Amino acid sequence: MPKIAYDCDVLVVGGGIVGLATAYAITRAAPGTRVTVLEKEPGVARHQTGRNSGVIHSGIYYRPGTLKARYAVRGAAEMTKFCAEYGIAHAVTGKLIVATERSELPRLHGLVQRGRENGITVRELGAAQIAEYEPEVRGLAAIHVGTTGVCDYTAVAQHLGEASGAEIRYGARVVRIDRRPERGVAVLTARGDVVRARVLVNCAGLYCDEIARLAGDEPEVRIVPFRGEYYELARPELVRGLVYPVPDPAFPFLGVHLTRGIDGGVHVGPNAVPALAREGYGWGVVNPREAAATAAWPGVWRMGRRHWRYGLGELRRSVSKGAFVDAVRRMLPAVEETDLVPTAAGVRAQAVLRDGGLVDDFLIREGPRTVHVLNAPSPAATASLPIGREVARRALGALADA
Repeated sequence: MPKIAYDCDVLVVGGGIVGLATAYAITRAAPGTRVTVLEKEPGVARHQTGRNSGVIHSGIYYRPGTLKARYAVRGAAEMTKFCAEYGIAHAVTGKLIVATERSELPRLHGLVQRGRENGITVRELGAAQIAEYEPEVRGLAAIHVGTTGVCDYTAVAQHLGEASGAEIRYGARVVRIDRRPERGVAVLTARGDVVRARVLVNCAGLYCDEIARLAGDEPEVRIVPFRGEYYELARPELVRGLVYPVPDPAFPFLGVHLTRGIDGGVHVGPNAVPALAREGYGWGVVNPREAAATAAWPGVWRMGRRHWRYGLGELRRSVSKGAFVDAVRRMLPAVEETDLVPTAAGVRAQAVLRDGGLVDDFLIREGPRTVHVLNAPSPAATASLPIGREVARRALGALADA
């Protein structure tokens, strides 16, 4: 058999923060490994990485022992240190999680216990103590988490890409993958380029399930896109830092919250509504093929039957600004409808199982010469450095076996 001329050792599909952290970790762990990143956009971090609230999560929400819990707690400290070391805009602000109804108090106490199990220091607050941190916020009780912060994740992604030494090819949408265990992986891009690699790492985010199927691996999940709609607070002086409601444990979203970003502005949101395209950043963005593929997955209908009441509330907040304002007023009574100015939305890639279950943890699967990141939910950006090391470890293992 003639010797194959590989263009790289590891080919990473996806130039978001997880893909770039993986490239960075590979070249740190195994100097000399040739890494190429294919990104379909003209720059990095154009989707989930660059369209979120920029929060460095503490890890308080996540069940002890899960990858999310381990990676978030470790990742928050590492991300803060990384930003400080490389001069990337960031701030450790702390945050409040506020209970506004008596029914939320047991869940708030449960978060205190969970935080302590995860090694996170929290302070429990009575109603009168909330004003020490947020004078305009009202609630029956709250907890303060001091390790939460914010940063510029787009700048983090850009630095990871540069520091990795990887070749990053922009405008390189993958349309075909030919994988042969004895010959490696050949990837064809939409503009006709062919890239040959020993190992492929799939960090394609919103398209990770499609990339897995192109490679010949059945992911056993489908990505269902949920749009998160945001407003900007016209009176940012109403909020000092980060303010969150007590989350509903039945759904993997944190509810409408208030986030003072590194630019001093305050984001309000997001809600979570089904998108009609994987990059459906507005109701007017519809991709019939993608919408039909989502509707064809049995898990979508089972999910809908299970969570329809929650979903109706999210849809109501999407179509009614007044309903969105009402959700905010539960914590911030001073807010007026005129205070909320629409701003850019994001889309979350939520992996859904065939039985309708929502994958709530990181999901990484391996095939011959492939590693697929099939679910990278919040706190993926926070935890990107430890996630990158884990994916890199698997990729280098596959490379050693190739």
